[in-house]
This record gives sequence, structure tokens and C-alpha cells, in this order.
Amino acid sequence: MNDKINILLAEDEATLGLIIKESLETRNFHVTHCLDGQEAYKHYNNMKPDAIVLDIMMPKKDGFSFAQEIRKTDKTTPIIFLSAKSQVQDVLDGFHHGGNDYLKKPFSMEELIVRIQGLLDRIPNKNSIDEFNIGIYTFSYTKQILKCEDNIFNLTHREAAVLKLLLEHKNEIVDKSEALLEIWGKDDFFNGRSMDVFISKLRKKLSFDSSIQIINVRGRGYRLIC
Repeated sequence: MNDKINILLAEDEATLGLIIKESLETRNFHVTHCLDGQEAYKHYNNMKPDAIVLDIMMPKKDGFSFAQEIRKTDKTTPIIFLSAKSQVQDVLDGFHHGGNDYLKKPFSMEELIVRIQGLLDRIPNKNSIDEFNIGIYTFSYTKQILKCEDNIFNLTHREAAVLKLLLEHKNEIVDKSEALLEIWGKDDFFNGRSMDVFISKLRKKLSFDSSIQIINVRGRGYRLIC
């Protein structure tokens, strides 16, 4: 990499923020560190970060509020939430509020670096297919919108990524382990449960067309039939 990757870091623990900043900057990242969500939002508007590393519990503007605000106009900049909260619902809340990944404290810097790079590698290029037709639906991956007649569904990043993967392999079995590694970056029980939740949500949103089904293939994964 010749060009530095610009990271916006919002972390109110000054010592931890400094450690993250210094560690990333030894790996060809340029890091702008902010101590609260309000300050981070100002920097976001003045720069074009390649990725955002975002603590959830912060003064002035919390991480969820920050993410929701920028997701109104920016659907593609990767957001990684940092949090000491580790329950399944906490992680799902992170994805629901616009996050692309969720890293539980304490974490290793190596894992953070790998996750940032993994998200950057998955940003679609200009030549990739964005618009899909699914029965009576249309789906835009970059806009994260699923439309059906007068119904418009705003998808989370993970919902959009799962649906895109299923569509790219429609009527074929998508191996669950491979899907988890591609979208979540890690194949484990915790992420597997999260994926099951997203599959259930997609089924409900696609229920207006009876010709569309997402079926479980026991012991293997999922198949989108359309």
C-alpha cells in the first residue's frame, strides 16, 4: 500500500485511543482520534475517512447516534463498533444502527487491523453489479434498499450483504461457514446465530412474493430459490 488509509477513531478512553492510534499508524494507517461523538461528527464532515472505528458509550453523542446520522447519506463507509457489551442483542443492535462489524473489548490490535482491512476489501467497485431483480422485488446493494411495489425496506449492511451473496448464488447452496467468513470475517457459533437472525428478517421482507424462498439446507447452509 502506497497511500495511507484514513481512519476516523472515536474513543473517549484517552489511553486506549492513543494505543489504537499509535498501533494503526505503524501499519500505514492515518488516524484522526476524537474523544466524543460530537467531535467525531465534525471531523467526519471535514474529511473522507476510509473507515470509522467507533466506541458506543461516549459523551455528547453516542456511537449509535453517530452511525445513524451518517447512514442517512453514507451507506458505504465501513463502521466498526467497539464495546464492552457482548450479548447477542448488543451485537445485533450495532448492526441495526448501521455498523458493519462489532468488536468486543478487550480485543487484540491484530484482530482490529484484520477486520478493518477485511471491510475495506469488501467495498464494491464501480464495475460490480448493484441492481438485482428478485421476483416482484428490486434490490440495490449499495443503497441497501429492497423495493416491492409500494413497500420500501431499508436494509442494514449485513442484511444487504447476505442477500447479495444469496442472489449471486441463487438456486445454489451457499455454505454457511464460507458466508460467515466472507461477510462476518469469522466462523463461530456467535456469528452463526447472528446470521440466522438476518436470514429470518430477509424471509419476512421477501414474503410478498410466494415464489421466493430462503431455505435451510441442514448441515450446509442456505439456498435462495426464485
